[in-house]
Amino acid sequence: MDLSAVRFDERGLVPVVVQDARTGEVLTLAYANREALEETLRSRRSTFYSRSRQALWRKGETSGNVQEVVEVLLDCDGDAVVYRVLPQGPACHTGERTCFHRALLPGPKDLGFVLGRVYATIEERLRTLPEGSYVARMHQAGLDRILKKVGEEATEVILAAKNRSPEELRHEAADLLFHLLLTLAEAGVSLEKVAETLWGRHRPQPPYDGSHGN
Repeated sequence: MDLSAVRFDERGLVPVVVQDARTGEVLTLAYANREALEETLRSRRSTFYSRSRQALWRKGETSGNVQEVVEVLLDCDGDAVVYRVLPQGPACHTGERTCFHRALLPGPKDLGFVLGRVYATIEERLRTLPEGSYVARMHQAGLDRILKKVGEEATEVILAAKNRSPEELRHEAADLLFHLLLTLAEAGVSLEKVAETLWGRHRPQPPYDGSHGN
């Protein structure tokens, strides 16, 4: 692993932004030295350097709230790093999902964030099957019932669009997306795999330079 492009500060540290790979949500800000960064790349588990304890800090070592690292990014100046992770449990020591849970200027959540959070909730409901849960009831009714519901909601979306009713359309679209997420979770298809497929089809292509490979 080549870390020559990383610009560690005078203390030998680089700031690390930890981001949920599913939702894009920023989970925490920490620091890593070269050893912590090497350990993260090797183990694919979030590892940092604790400035207070002056020692390596492996996220979830005591709490069990580990973070599976799916991607590590270096910024353009080389002096900051992003860990994109799949968190298992809250990131914050307070028990909150993210350390950034105190809004100074609340804003709307984007669609990717919402889909990721809803999908994670569906997965949790499928694991635990809590009494009274709609997801649990649909799971127990079987895949055919879920797929029938997807068809019904798709029809409702079509009718709302033909009626040219934006208000009705957004509600029906939300219902369709929810049941599509439920179908994906039932089938064990992650949002990451869907995103990978979409990005593979639609990622920006390099501009044509006019050459013919000569």
